[in-house]
Amino acid sequence: MKHLLTLLDISEQDIIDILNLADQLKYELKHGIAHNHLRGKTLGMIFQKSSTRTRVSFEAGMVQLGGYPLFLSASDLQMGRGEPIQDTARTLSRYIDGIMIRTFSQEEVENLARYSEIPVINGLTDLFHPCQVLADLMTVREFKGKLAGLNLCYIGDGNNMANSLIIGGLKTGMNVSVATPPGYEPDAAALDFAKGYADRFTLGHDIEQAASGADVVVTDVWASMGKEAEKEKRKKDFLGYQVNKRTLSFAKNDAIVLHCLPAHRGEEISEETFEERANEIFEEAENRLHVQKAVLVKLMHTE
Repeated sequence: MKHLLTLLDISEQDIIDILNLADQLKYELKHGIAHNHLRGKTLGMIFQKSSTRTRVSFEAGMVQLGGYPLFLSASDLQMGRGEPIQDTARTLSRYIDGIMIRTFSQEEVENLARYSEIPVINGLTDLFHPCQVLADLMTVREFKGKLAGLNLCYIGDGNNMANSLIIGGLKTGMNVSVATPPGYEPDAAALDFAKGYADRFTLGHDIEQAASGADVVVTDVWASMGKEAEKEKRKKDFLGYQVNKRTLSFAKNDAIVLHCLPAHRGEEISEETFEERANEIFEEAENRLHVQKAVLVKLMHTE
């Protein structure tokens, strides 16, 4: 495992290894046990999209691991003025030990990794959100004790979260069902992957069918970052695709609810349901810290 660009590129065992290490690092942090695995290492963090959880969790994680986080706004870098991504990659490779990038284009992340001599981590693109889904899987395993055999339901926009949940869920043995409004289905890359798991994957427009028997129900905002101009149209198109008490009545009684945040209460999730499931949702948010620390150690730690 040289980079983390998409969950398509790593194996089920890689995912489990990351989750196991994340569990250990979470335990050590909670019990005041030092884990300076990245002492002397520097992580460059490139942001072309604004962030709360990604920036804070990566910064705090590097400090807790004994390393140094370096915030790099795209507007501060020469790539924001037209320097080719390959030149940025080759330059940064001579200064620092790893790169995390949060941007719009998956192609930009892939090109950064292609020319980089140091590990590259996808902190989010329009196509994939691997770090968030690793945190989701960690959270599911904490609450349910396992992943294989569970029923994972996603309701909402077929966005980067849907794409990565399909891949991560199927790779770890879960049954995955997705319900989107017509025209908002997940990307072809995720659906092509899911063809190899036809017995464990369903895609449709009926939330009752998708949520039926679910152990885990996940949703996300109707208009992701960069889609703000479509907000009013999406509000109409997504009517009825809300996770609420009625939706959860189709799921198992002990189903958990996850949301990657930020949440638009009253849209993709009701205020009541969000508050009732806040413990699950904010444990998921916390787990971004632990799982990303595991990824950093896996990619950047040297003996």
